[in-house]
Amino acid sequence: MPMLRIDLNCDMGESFGTYRKGLDEEVIKFVSSANIACGWHAGDPHVMNRTVQMAAAHGVGVGAHPGYPDLEGFGRRALDCTRDEIRNYVIYQIGALQAFCAAHRAKMRHVKPHGSLYNAASEDPAVAEAIAEGIASVNPDLIFVGLAGPKGAHIKAIGARFGLKVALEAFADRAYTPDGNLVSRKLPGAVLTDPALVADRAVGMAKESKVVAVDGTVIDLNVQTICVHGDTPGAVEMVKRIRGILDREGVVVRPMEPAPKE
Repeated sequence: MPMLRIDLNCDMGESFGTYRKGLDEEVIKFVSSANIACGWHAGDPHVMNRTVQMAAAHGVGVGAHPGYPDLEGFGRRALDCTRDEIRNYVIYQIGALQAFCAAHRAKMRHVKPHGSLYNAASEDPAVAEAIAEGIASVNPDLIFVGLAGPKGAHIKAIGARFGLKVALEAFADRAYTPDGNLVSRKLPGAVLTDPALVADRAVGMAKESKVVAVDGTVIDLNVQTICVHGDTPGAVEMVKRIRGILDREGVVVRPMEPAPKE
């Protein structure tokens, strides 16, 4: 039997000025990749610097987490942007984080869009193409992260067109619709907070590449990386439990790798 491997990622560096969000210092002990906010939906230069430094110290893979220019809405509001605007937003934010990676001699491994930009990429080929073009123009070795499941083929095809490797992502602490999308955060039950439930879902994602939607539909995922949000209630307990179970089940947790070629 081939050895099972999975990446466990968390969105980090989302504090801003005097505002503190997430439990980065605790969560980072148990994850293998950090998606670091680049100052537009959250984060600032001081937080970016500190988070890259912390990730490097823990041997955690570093990725850019670019979003729409939407501090007030935390990047979760849909913005009407042109393809060129989205491409340039992505280039700008990758470049900002890359500078801090260079300062700390840390390698940037991946780019995971944030919030509304991430969701738009899963639905709209023009948005996914703009993101992919932005990533490829900065560094074609970076991995483009997209939603696993039915949307995964769409992201993989667009990534390939721009010469990018793609990693497909599942969310242990989010509910799924039957068509493979995440349940809107505006709806009750969209965010899962029971550590035991979240851990069980993560193991199923890692070992079986499946998740059960809200109506009982079983969704195939072909997943390479699993996300747990650092600002979810009980996040530290969740990620600690997930890591412990994966270790016991013989699943190797390591920084992000792209999806295998079909």
